[in-house]
Amino acid sequence: MQILEIKNLLEGNLPETHIEVEGVGCNFQLNVISDELALLSPVKRQQQIYAHLNQWITDGRIHAVTMKFFSRAAWAKRT
Repeated sequence: MQILEIKNLLEGNLPETHIEVEGVGCNFQLNVISDELALLSPVKRQQQIYAHLNQWITDGRIHAVTMKFFSRAAWAKRT
């Protein structure tokens, strides 16, 4: 599984969302920057991401995913 594949999949399916992906092998860390997702509960945010990654988790291409969510303003202050 490639970092770029994950980034393209998520950004292609989640409009107005920017994804920063790090990781090696089948373990990945996601920074998800989205004003829309920032308004949702933590469980709903994760459900939005897992809905797109579940096939790759099921077939073993992704073993572990950690996620942090940011609004665009919060991300800008962070970096």
